[in-house]
Parts: sequence; C-alpha cells; structure tokens
Amino acid sequence: MPERLITFTTDFGTTDYFAGAMKGVIAGIAPKARVIDITHEILPYDINQAGFVISQAWTCFPKGTIHVVIVDPGVGSARRPILVEAGGHFFIGPDNGVFSMIYDAVPHKVRVITNTKVFRKNVSRTFHGRDVFAPAAAHLAKGMPPMQIGKIIHDEVRSWNAQPTKIGSAKTSNWRGAILKVDRFGNLITNFHIDRFDDVKTHAIELRAGKEKIRRLALTYSETEIGELFAIVGSSGYLEIAANQANAAARIGCSAGAPVELDIF
Repeated sequence: MPERLITFTTDFGTTDYFAGAMKGVIAGIAPKARVIDITHEILPYDINQAGFVISQAWTCFPKGTIHVVIVDPGVGSARRPILVEAGGHFFIGPDNGVFSMIYDAVPHKVRVITNTKVFRKNVSRTFHGRDVFAPAAAHLAKGMPPMQIGKIIHDEVRSWNAQPTKIGSAKTSNWRGAILKVDRFGNLITNFHIDRFDDVKTHAIELRAGKEKIRRLALTYSETEIGELFAIVGSSGYLEIAANQANAAARIGCSAGAPVELDIF
C-alpha cells in the first residue's frame, strides 16, 4: 500500500523547532510519506479555532489522508491521545474537543492511542506532538491497521460551542452561538451555518456581538459601503460579521470564543 499523505495543523508557529522536529520523526519512520502544512499559526491554546480550521480543510484532501491536529493545553495530563476515523480520513490529536466539528459532520470511530510501540522511546511530558502524535501518524501511513493503535471509545470530548443553542421561547427564533475564528482580515466567523439557518436569506435578522447590532445581510462585499459593518455568508458556509475594507473584530472588540446572538424575525 502506498504511504499516505499527512497534514499538520498546530499552534506551534514557525520560529521554533517544533514543526520541523515532527516532520523529522515522520521522515525517520515513513520516509515516503508526503507532509503538508495546513497551518502552524493557530492562536496558542485555541482549540475551537483549530477545530474550525481542520473542519474546513480536510475535505480538500484525498481519502486516506492523515490529519495531525495539535493544540494541546492539556499535554502531559490525563487527557487521551486519539485516532479518529471519519469520512475515509484519519485524524490524530488530543481528546480535548478539537475534532468536535468532524464528529458533527460525518459518522466516525474514535480510538485511544494506547499502543506504546508507536511512540518514541522517550516521551516528553510537554511535546506529545513529536513523541506521540507524529510517530502514530507515521506508523499509520506505513500501513499499520487502526485496530493495532488502540481500542474504540464512545466518550470522546466535545467542545461546548461547536453548535449554537436556542434561547428564548419555543415560538421565537433566538440563538446563542460563538465566534469560531477571526480571520486575517478581521472577519468574525460565527458558528451559525447556513445549512441550519437558511431562514437568514429570507427573513430580517439581528446579530449581536460585543455592543454592536448588525441587521444587514449582504451577498457580496462590493454592495456595501467602505467601513460598513454587515453580515455575510462566507466561503465556509458560516455566517460572518465583516466590515468592507476594515477590521470588524477590532471595531467590535471581539475575538475567537466570544459569544454572539442571532435573532431571526
């Protein structure tokens, strides 16, 4: 079997040796495996941002790809290392909710990585990316069956804000969600997906974030005024709060994880 493609999504940045060390471990075990960086610029410790990023990227890769996602503030604790099989892909990382959006999207199996033979000889308490996750991915790429890596579990950790929650009475359409990510343009990406909130296309809405109330839903940036604050359905399918040629996050004063509310009238 040809060795698989491996992707990395981490909060390690590129100024330290961390990402390079993980690639070196993979090269030593599975030298024919291809490694692609999705990003190493996840905000430090931001599990939900990492979850959003991998949820948008994984479907762009061929089946059989192994996605290593490491945003791991609980490294060295009792949190479990896991292998997720979903949609014909594999996901390796900590059991801290980072794969919640994958769980919501497709049927899946979750295994705890317990086979210490796939670990490096000396496992650091602070760098499981190098000593646990990268070698596990490399052994999987070389053809090790998932069942040899660990047993299936059913109590995987899920993020509290992967899905919006309904508020108010049953007769109203009022929802509380969260900002999943602030992109480099300052757009605030919420967890309100158009597939679930299709009514925003045909009904009046109000989005509340910080002290701002946004009532305009635009189809494109070009139909708004420079600096105007508005809502738009982004390429991910999620409702975003944006400002034309301006930074909406700076204007509103919100960042990833901040609460946001949506009313549909």
